[in-house]
Amino acid sequence: MPKTSARLLALLSLLQSRRDWSGAVLAERLDISLRTVRRDVDRLRELGYPIAAVKGPDGGYRLHAGTELPPLLFDDEQAIALTVALQVAATSRGSGIAEAAGRALATVRQVLPSRLRHRVNALSVTAVDRPVARPAAPVGGDVLLALSAAVHAREVLRFDYGEDRRRAEPHHVVTWDGRWYLVAWDLDREDWRTFRVDRIVPRTPNGPRFTPRELPGGDVARYVIGRFRGSGDDSGDWPCRGTVILDRPAADVALYTRDGLVEALGPDRCRLTLGSWSWAALAAAIARFDADLEVVGPAELTEAFAHLARRFTQAARSRPASPVT
Repeated sequence: MPKTSARLLALLSLLQSRRDWSGAVLAERLDISLRTVRRDVDRLRELGYPIAAVKGPDGGYRLHAGTELPPLLFDDEQAIALTVALQVAATSRGSGIAEAAGRALATVRQVLPSRLRHRVNALSVTAVDRPVARPAAPVGGDVLLALSAAVHAREVLRFDYGEDRRRAEPHHVVTWDGRWYLVAWDLDREDWRTFRVDRIVPRTPNGPRFTPRELPGGDVARYVIGRFRGSGDDSGDWPCRGTVILDRPAADVALYTRDGLVEALGPDRCRLTLGSWSWAALAAAIARFDADLEVVGPAELTEAFAHLARRFTQAARSRPASPVT
């Protein structure tokens, strides 16, 4: 007999394929007993699938028309956040995932419970990108996934780059000033290189695994900033610069970060290195992403967050003498 999870998927697939099924036919198709059919139907109902009992000589079951997925288990805030994020991605030029985000948005709206669906359908958000001197070329989500997978697996990457074929040890996928870059050790040039991702065409399969080398300066943020600022360090740049880890996808953070470095750490986490004219201004700029965060450094940034927290707490406790009009 198949495992429970596989059996439930098979049962769901049968229920979706035609209108009515008798219990006996389902039991025969799945090679299980009628009692197991009834128990599995109850499990699917608990997961949110509206399966109705059909009267008849043998009894039977019917999955409501148009149902392909159960209602998603989102609270109101999560549903709104997801819808806004997908709308921003769907209307952002050059993201490379706009079409896929639009399809995902339509799917999410279909499977949300009706109470939430009516609320999110009222949302209409359009991303307006800041004009830049050199707009970024679109990058496909499949390319980002392929590069990130190679970084994670520590596998040599083979790819076409313009007219050249390259081999490199990939170390980091980052964004800078609206563009995606791959930081890697070029095996043919025997040196560190920063490749534009929109020009990379991965070739399969990947090469052998490698032991990561240490980046110059030991830090990807310092290396990339020095690379694009034309110096080996960040002197002459913003007087205050810090690094945090945000519980936000790198692609979301990159949409609103032009003068900073974003490094993906996973599907929903990223490292952000940003500069500003003061520590308080830097902390406020990071707080605008409205996400849980961890300060990597320096200590001045941690103190700036504590300072703003005290100031905001005091402001929240104060009450205006008269209503604000």
